[in-house]
Amino acid sequence: MAKDVKPTRKNLMAIEDRIELSERGHDTLEQKRDGLIMEFMDILDQAQDVRSEVSENYETAQRKIDMARAMEGDVAVRGAAAALKEHPEITTQSKNIMGVVVPQIESSKVQKSLDERGYGLLGSSARIDEAADAYEGLLEKIILAAEVETAMKKMLTEIETTKRRVNALEFTLLPSLYENQEYIEQKLEEQEREEIFRMKKIKAKKEEEEAAEEAEAVAEVAAAETEEPEPAD
Repeated sequence: MAKDVKPTRKNLMAIEDRIELSERGHDTLEQKRDGLIMEFMDILDQAQDVRSEVSENYETAQRKIDMARAMEGDVAVRGAAAALKEHPEITTQSKNIMGVVVPQIESSKVQKSLDERGYGLLGSSARIDEAADAYEGLLEKIILAAEVETAMKKMLTEIETTKRRVNALEFTLLPSLYENQEYIEQKLEEQEREEIFRMKKIKAKKEEEEAAEEAEAVAEVAAAETEEPEPAD
């Protein structure tokens, strides 16, 4: 509360410094929030595209595997899957977007050639190859989706945090500082008016005393001049 602040010029200067610092911080956070929102919208567009691609690739892969099972049988499909020796490798790095650290996922050994799948040309068929291609493509899209979705969540969290800081400055701290500033300025003005009034009263009283002393002196002089001289012997 403003009344809890001692109305001194030192406190006024300290509050003015805090206001200046808080206003600069508010402007900086607003710029950061707006920049984060713009970056988030770009990532959101990318996420929507990736989601659509994942959905399409999943449907394609499901059709391919159903066709392979129908034409080659579950045993052949499972045998081709079990022959896989080299599994995909995932590595993660990080990148900075507007001060937010988001993951950057790198994958290798996802898309494979026929001889890298382990089942060999004689133990396979075109249907199984097409299903393998479709699921490898789906896996790459899922990895990309994981990267984009994680980045989007981190950006959204940072936006919410920044918005709370902006609101705290705008609606709590700065109004309180402005209130304290106004309260101290009013109190200092009152003190200044009271001091001026007191000085005027002192001056007026002093002038009255000087006027009274001067009048008394004039009266004494006048009385001395009008006093009759004593007769000589």
